[in-house]
Amino acid sequence: MKQHTADPGQDMSTGQPERLFSGPIGTEYQMLDLICPAAAAMSKRVGSSVAVLPANAAERPHALRVFEIGCGTGRTTLELLESREDLVIRAADNEPAMLDQARANLSQPMRQGRVQLIEADALSALRELPPGSQDVVASAYTVHNFLETYRDQVLSEIFRVLRPGGIFVNGDRYALDDTAEHTRLTQEEVRGYFKAFSAISRLDLLEQWVLHLFSDESADHIMRLSPSLTKMRGIGFDPVEVHFRDGVNTLLTAIKPAV
Repeated sequence: MKQHTADPGQDMSTGQPERLFSGPIGTEYQMLDLICPAAAAMSKRVGSSVAVLPANAAERPHALRVFEIGCGTGRTTLELLESREDLVIRAADNEPAMLDQARANLSQPMRQGRVQLIEADALSALRELPPGSQDVVASAYTVHNFLETYRDQVLSEIFRVLRPGGIFVNGDRYALDDTAEHTRLTQEEVRGYFKAFSAISRLDLLEQWVLHLFSDESADHIMRLSPSLTKMRGIGFDPVEVHFRDGVNTLLTAIKPAV
């Protein structure tokens, strides 16, 4: 499921970014932990992936510049900040309710100048960045929410804004290429939703999360692993590697080749 953000895809019928996390699903986003305990672990994996990057590359005599797609409530942002001291983060999200929570959770690093929060959708925020200006683009459970046409543009912009040798780190929901097995896992996921939210008498949240899952699984949104890897390689990323895979929960990296 969506782990860490409200930064959605674009509604191609209106030309505007989708707003998939308005209302209780966004204001009570911590409830995600009930139905997707893998979420917190994936945020840590994203942070750990950045932690092991070289500290003092000759071509980077400055703080590690990180752009985060879909910061949501700031969970992954905090993991990135805790992963190392030599980074600064520019984080974008287009859902005000989520950003309000992020501002509270990130108040100290914001005062220290280590984090800048931007209210914008991913594509708009990326297009504001100069070419080759970022060392890292990071995200957790965001990109799968985008419509495929919008996602393709985002991936191309990620490649553009990364410096040569820069890296895209994405912990996300990548659908299984085996559609029958993926359907079985999705059915189990829905059963888990019913069990978790019925136990706390929150059928309103059950409804919202089930509807959100339907969006994730729709033909225009679903993000399958093998086609996604092929698409990133086609854009120019090399290597593209999967470091963790458990059901749909996947951590991968994609590097913009050094010139």
